[in-house]
Amino acid sequence: MVAIMLRLVNEIQRIMTLIGGWCKLSALINRGRKITMLKVLLIDDDKELSQLLSEYLHTEGFAIDTAFDGQTALELALKHSYSVIVLDVMLPVRNGFDVLKNLRQHNQTPVIMLTAKGDTVDRVIGLEIGADDYLSKPCDPRELVARIRAILRRANQKDTAPTNIERLSSGKLSLHLGTRTTTWDNQEVPLTGTEFSVLEILVRRAGQVISKDDMTEQALNRKLTPYDRSIDVHVSNIRKKITAAGSSKDLIINVRGAGYMLTMNDDDSANS
Repeated sequence: MVAIMLRLVNEIQRIMTLIGGWCKLSALINRGRKITMLKVLLIDDDKELSQLLSEYLHTEGFAIDTAFDGQTALELALKHSYSVIVLDVMLPVRNGFDVLKNLRQHNQTPVIMLTAKGDTVDRVIGLEIGADDYLSKPCDPRELVARIRAILRRANQKDTAPTNIERLSSGKLSLHLGTRTTTWDNQEVPLTGTEFSVLEILVRRAGQVISKDDMTEQALNRKLTPYDRSIDVHVSNIRKKITAAGSSKDLIINVRGAGYMLTMNDDDSANS
């Protein structure tokens, strides 16, 4: 009987030791998660919606800062480093367009615009100013998380770019995959992360027409929907920026009903 009791005590001690070990391991894991949580700045004057989205994003592993007016939002965006900014158009003090325009003068932090449902004009203006993507309000939190993760995957490609392919080029146009930067004739062209992804697709298949369906799936990680002009606006922005650096306006052409193509001169070559 004594022997049985001793074995029972030893077994209980062993189990307690295992539980203690799991608790320590769990604490370490949670501590690691806190360290590696990606920061998102959520900007919306609807406090109830902000709280709802913040709580959901937190459960998905993101650290959230919130702002309820444009001025506070801009100050936070310029003071701190964020992985993604979620920005509503209609804001007090400063509207979302003004915030984005000022932000783009300082950095290229990925931005997802929140627009009124069916408001195509706001979407186009946001993309033209430099937004990476947009969502209509009220938005599904799961869709917002999917869009954020898609943007982060594109942004993180600079950390996982193959070492044997450091640059893609076509004539004077060069894309540096490691840093995700673009140059025209050695002059840097300031592209957003999404614009870089769109241009990369065109350079990899220079001289070929690429449909907007394919470009939307590859660059935006979603299906092309009716009246979606995202790719059109991103290409327009790329054209403006590269033309300002000295390229021809016909470097990227629109093949009506088919898609877009990066043109190639006889001495141009695309490396992949």
